[in-house]
Amino acid sequence: MQNRILYGLLALVALILVIRASVFTVSEGQLAIKSTGGEIVDANFQPGLHFRIPLVNEVSRFDKRIITQLYPAERFLTREQEQLNVDFYVKWRISNLRRYYESTGGTEDVANARLGETIKDSIKTVVTQRTLQQVITAERAEFTDAMMKNARPAAKQLGVELVDVRITKIDLPQQVRDSVYDRMRATFKAQAAKLRAEGIETSEKTRAEANKQQTEIIADAARQAAQIRGQGDASASEVYAKSYSQNAEFYSFYRSMQSYRESIGTQGDVLVIAPDSAYFKYFNKSQALPQR
Repeated sequence: MQNRILYGLLALVALILVIRASVFTVSEGQLAIKSTGGEIVDANFQPGLHFRIPLVNEVSRFDKRIITQLYPAERFLTREQEQLNVDFYVKWRISNLRRYYESTGGTEDVANARLGETIKDSIKTVVTQRTLQQVITAERAEFTDAMMKNARPAAKQLGVELVDVRITKIDLPQQVRDSVYDRMRATFKAQAAKLRAEGIETSEKTRAEANKQQTEIIADAARQAAQIRGQGDASASEVYAKSYSQNAEFYSFYRSMQSYRESIGTQGDVLVIAPDSAYFKYFNKSQALPQR
């Protein structure tokens, strides 16, 4: 009786082990492959519980989330054969599980190594098409787009999708760095000299135009002033002529008084004229004052 119970328990345990070996689960963040002797039987498993033949089928699980891999600095040559040390990282995920398994054996390290070589070739292609200054001053988006364009076909052959490729650091050897900085300083100095020369030229043109306008304005003002002065003199002459025609004697008397005031009205003036000259005719007692 006891043996029968023991055999029953052993059979139950064996059944449980067989059932456990016959099922496997796939979580939301996983991909799975069922294979027999290294040959893929099925690679399209949804998250949940699935079955396999114990000791015949092997199940391999893979992370379907984005994987980030950092790579150490690599040395590249620019178009003018200048050296650059470039650090970068790659973000990728499995897009074709069957192809990924066949090309890498399902090993993430193998995939990272082959992707690294692919990205290095892409960086080399991008860098060798540019000068050192173009590489340093280029927009990162432009640089990344060029690398992604070159690397995507090769990554697709591995069954993976390139999500992102980023340059984390571009460094120069010290000797190259000094040479680059010297060239950049010389370039900026030349640009500054050019801008200063253009500024001086513009300043001189502006000043010459302003002087021209000033001369024209002054000349026009002088012309207008001469016209106005001529009109005033003409009006004054006309008034004088009318006054003279109305009373010539009074006009002569008035002009003589103005002459006296302007010629002998200042202290220290010396005027040598005979008293009985015509200049003092209105001071002669025998000369009557003009009548209005």
